[in-house]
This record gives sequence, C-alpha cells and structure tokens, in this order.
Amino acid sequence: MLAQYLTVKATGTHEINIQKSRFIAHVKRAETEEEAQAFIQEIKKEHWNATHNCSAYMIGENDQIQKANDDGEPSGTAGVPMLEVLKKRNLKDTVVVVTRYFGGIKLGAGGLIRAYGRAVSAGIDAVGTVRRTLVTVMHVKADYTWLGKLENEIRSSEFQLKDIHYSDLVEIEVYVKEDQVNEFREWMTELTNGQAGISEGGQLYMETDIK
Repeated sequence: MLAQYLTVKATGTHEINIQKSRFIAHVKRAETEEEAQAFIQEIKKEHWNATHNCSAYMIGENDQIQKANDDGEPSGTAGVPMLEVLKKRNLKDTVVVVTRYFGGIKLGAGGLIRAYGRAVSAGIDAVGTVRRTLVTVMHVKADYTWLGKLENEIRSSEFQLKDIHYSDLVEIEVYVKEDQVNEFREWMTELTNGQAGISEGGQLYMETDIK
C-alpha cells in the first residue's frame, strides 16, 4: 500500500462553454478498471444524444492502467489530453468523461486539445482533490488520571486524535503515520511512565483536502 497519494475528493460534474459547444466534465474516483468502465457507460447512457463522450482514467498504485478514448473526435485530440491532465496533477484512481454537445463551430485539432484539457481541469477543480495518507490506528489505554494530560498532549501534537472510549480504563485512539508508529509508542510510554497499554489497530487512509 502506498504511504501517500492524491486523488479526486468526490464524484461531480462541471460544465464549460467553448465556441458555443458545451463541454461537461464528469469526474469520479475509481479503484478498478471495471468501476471506471461502468462509470463511462453510465455517462454514455445518460448523454446518449451527445456528439461525443470522451474518457480517460488512471488506475493502480503505479498508474499501471492508463486508458484514453476519443469517442469519434480526431485521434489524439480528446482522450490523450484528458489523460495528460490526470498525469500532471498526479491523480491516481481517477476516471473522467467529457461530454460534448457540438455548437456549430469547429475548433480544429489544437482547439480540441485545449478544450478537453481545460474541461477536465475545471471539473477536477470543481470537485476538489485530496491527499490520502496511510495511517495506523493506535490504541492507548490508561487510568483516568492520565486522561487530561494525554488528550492535551495529543491534541497539541502532529498526531490526530480519532476517538476516546470510556470504560474501566480510558482508551484513546490516534491516527499515526506508518513511519511514526515507533516514535508514537515511545512518546506515549515516556509520557505515562510506562503506565499505559499501547497497541496497534488496523490501517486505513486518512484524507486531507488539497487547497
């Protein structure tokens, strides 16, 4: 699993108009090629009467699946420039479809390349992007006398507090980056004079918005 990567924040749609043609960008996160293809077919079905439904996607930790489709536009003028936007932005597991309703004015090859690239960029800007960071959920169990100190220290640290559970002991859950697990464990041990139980939980991706 990657320690960190960028992808789109949500599924969304954004429209721009260029020389009377409507360019509607549809953006979605997709973790498999099947998911990407299903989204493309869904958009094609929804916009069956459009002039073109061009698409591109990048899937996999190492961007091993990369596809671009011009859907009837001159070769290399739609799908490839769309894919290039994903590459330049370092977005993984992302599929984009740009629906075009022709407005009567031909754009030429250069104009099409710019239009499709611009449509994808605007669509991504509209839905937003996130950084996904692999973290381990660390569990810290201690006597209630430690609660105030531990909570204050964690909240003012670089680590993110996930939750606090109250039973016979207080249990604090904290998101810790993979390469900081040992550092966190040592810090908690020192902070509580070895009186806290510290254990590792599962791994998950924590998302933070990219401004």
